[in-house]
Amino acid sequence: MASLRALECLVAVADSGSVTQAARLLHSSQPAVSHQLAALERETGTILLRREPRGVKLTPAGRAAVVDARRAIEAAASAVRSARAAGEATGGSLRLACAQSLISVLAPVIREWHDRHPAVTITLRESTSVEELHGFVDADEADVVLMPSPVPDRFTATAVAEEEIVLAAPTDHPIARQPAVSVQDLDGVRLVHFAPENGLSTWLDRSLAKAGVRPEPVMRTAVTVAAPQLAAAGLGVAVCPVSAISPGFPGVVRSFSPPWVRQLVAVTSATLDPLAVRFIATVRRHGVHVPRDVRTQLGGDDSTPAEARPSS
Repeated sequence: MASLRALECLVAVADSGSVTQAARLLHSSQPAVSHQLAALERETGTILLRREPRGVKLTPAGRAAVVDARRAIEAAASAVRSARAAGEATGGSLRLACAQSLISVLAPVIREWHDRHPAVTITLRESTSVEELHGFVDADEADVVLMPSPVPDRFTATAVAEEEIVLAAPTDHPIARQPAVSVQDLDGVRLVHFAPENGLSTWLDRSLAKAGVRPEPVMRTAVTVAAPQLAAAGLGVAVCPVSAISPGFPGVVRSFSPPWVRQLVAVTSATLDPLAVRFIATVRRHGVHVPRDVRTQLGGDDSTPAEARPSS
């Protein structure tokens, strides 16, 4: 295959009409340029240049080749510019994926990147399936996946935040009169649970079984943010990440005692590219946003930042 340098020599000769001038343009020697042109002619199997007393002219084959040679040189230069832009977060593309419950965590980060790095194209996929999220990384369909830990050892996982697990209930529920609840308080309580395809379903079942608690599931939903809304409507209570509680939530939100948290991680392949590194750093800085009214219900100081403490 013709080298990029040989194509540069051909274009330089076409523009200058002289091998000597081409060598000067390329900061090279005349023999070196001649060598590249000879190699290119061997590669194409035809004569590209016709040497005349007043310089060098392109043959019909040379004129045909120089058109694509210019395209190839520009494509190579464009590739370098794109790579440099991606490394400096001034261009390129970033493919994101996240657990469905973490859309609200990524949203403000993506908004900031749109404002600060408008030339970076961002795409987002979400899923309730842990296996599907892992598959995005395995199939190289996502550069960064935000999800709860743990993750398989074959991935690189960077801790970005800790998120509180809370209880959501209707305002008239007996549990609403308690400033905090324990996992044991859930025994026998009507529970708005998650559908099997939502990864929170298995996680919650295991957590409750470990605590020896058996609530009464009254219905299941695959949509994480729907569970607290259904609970607030009076169907029961819901156990969910605090990121699933929207501002102006019509029900009651309570913390568990002792506090119940999950670690959030940014999952990537083994090799981190500069864009991914910068984005993950922004996610860590933002942490988990908790709406002011929800934070007040949870007993947080209303003067404290809205973000939960980032993981160290």
